[in-house]
Amino acid sequence: MAILGGVAGRTSGDDAAPELRAEIDEVSAERLVFFSDAVVAIAITLLALGLPVPTGNTNHAMLASMRSNLPDYLAFLISFVVIAAHWRGHHYVFRYVRAVGPIQRWNMLWLLFIVVTPFATRVLNGDGAFQVRFVLYAGVQTLAATSFLRILWGIWRNDLLREGSPSNLIRSSTARLAGLAVTFLLSIPLAFVTQLAYFFWFAVPLAILVIRRVADRLVPAGR
Repeated sequence: MAILGGVAGRTSGDDAAPELRAEIDEVSAERLVFFSDAVVAIAITLLALGLPVPTGNTNHAMLASMRSNLPDYLAFLISFVVIAAHWRGHHYVFRYVRAVGPIQRWNMLWLLFIVVTPFATRVLNGDGAFQVRFVLYAGVQTLAATSFLRILWGIWRNDLLREGSPSNLIRSSTARLAGLAVTFLLSIPLAFVTQLAYFFWFAVPLAILVIRRVADRLVPAGR
């Protein structure tokens, strides 16, 4: 009992508790990052596994089969770029995060939409019901970006960034994700007008630039 009391005293002391808490938070943050990286890697792998394999006994037949599958290959490239962009943003932010307790559930929600992306890609490649397929895919990406925005809000609200982190980290990440979410969201009405609504997704960089400039005018960078 004396030994247990001594251990309890050391771990619950005013000096030891903050250090132990900081160590636990750091380990938790690293585990969440490793887990998220693994899930993203699996999602990208599932994208490739869903690609149709061209068939044909001659060169002409093989090339014709590849041409017929071009929409599937294009959807794969789009989804690969989208997931890679999500992961890049996650990697950029979380290398400065010192604790993840308050945002774990939002990170899991973000991962849910990343995992659903390969399924949404296969749906997008189907025949007929273009609007439904398009809306499903664009909706998943909008929700993925929105859930990450909620992560950023939790990081800012709970002051979870390490000391010395870039001053514009939350601001720049918010503009990027808002641009992504707005672009996919605005593309949904276009799907009911034309099947070329896909090309609106290429406007993501422009949307990010516009949002950043608007944010700079409304709220100076130092605030």
